[in-house]
Amino acid sequence: MAIVGATGAVGAEFLRLFTERSFPVGELRLLASAKSIGKTAEFDGRTILIEEATEESFNGIDVAFFSAGASRSKALVPVALHAGALVIDNSSAFRADSGIPLVIPEINGELIKKESRLYPVANCSAIILLVAVNPLRKLGHIDRLIVSTYQSASGGGAAVMRELTEQTRAVLAGEGSPPAVLPHPYAFNLFSHNTDVDLENGYNGEELKVISESRKILGMPELKINVTCVRVPVVRAHSESVTVEFAGPAPTRTQVHEVLSQAPGVKVVDDREANHFPMPIEASGQNDVLVGRIRADLSNPNAICMFVSGDQLLKGAALNAVQIAEQYYNVANR
Repeated sequence: MAIVGATGAVGAEFLRLFTERSFPVGELRLLASAKSIGKTAEFDGRTILIEEATEESFNGIDVAFFSAGASRSKALVPVALHAGALVIDNSSAFRADSGIPLVIPEINGELIKKESRLYPVANCSAIILLVAVNPLRKLGHIDRLIVSTYQSASGGGAAVMRELTEQTRAVLAGEGSPPAVLPHPYAFNLFSHNTDVDLENGYNGEELKVISESRKILGMPELKINVTCVRVPVVRAHSESVTVEFAGPAPTRTQVHEVLSQAPGVKVVDDREANHFPMPIEASGQNDVLVGRIRADLSNPNAICMFVSGDQLLKGAALNAVQIAEQYYNVANR
């Protein structure tokens, strides 16, 4: 098994998940950029040396998890596939390819086939959104989604997480801390997601990914969906405000509760009396997506509103990848 991007935030979660889920790991190669050569990581009582990811790194590898960015994936994923590996890629490099399935196992796991060996992991915000939204399709046809995201530093990786922590310490100490990784000051601030903005339509790259990938995963190419993605000064776990518009009258809160309570990968957190709803601090480290603030849209009888929090490093990345690998081998061994 190989992890490309082993020194990053998602790479560390892979190692934890392998132990937590008793994932069968024999030889493990931890791969990263040249600057990480000589570093080590601990796994299963072993100290493993970090190696540079090269075209020779995949000989004899059965499963390769990629989490090192789209450019590295474009260069090395074809090499890993040629070497015979099952490849699960956390980058955006292959998500839009029409012939390649985009899988969230709780939603469309039936797309995992023995003969297919490349599985991109969807955008983290799209995964967290759809784990919460897809079960509601049992209650009626969904006509439109309106989504605002509150995206944490973990979505930008270890460097962004460090920048938020260091800037926060500096600001509290009365010191200056100019941004180095992100384009704007991060501590005690929020701003439009730091992907490029399309100058014609005004949407940033993250918003466009959520729109296109949600349509692909749900198999609803004409789904009306409007998304606003914002980076907020939270270290870990993304949150989202979601309005779900149905083609007819909206289901009741009780119906929504019942469906979500039975949905895989979902935990309902919806205590009105205590004003206790999903929070990133409680979603961090959890495999489930937290869903709450379930209520009727007072402006639209066909819509319901809810609030969602999910760990971007887990269900939004590493966990979804490991689930795909687990299901692939279940299919392959039938």
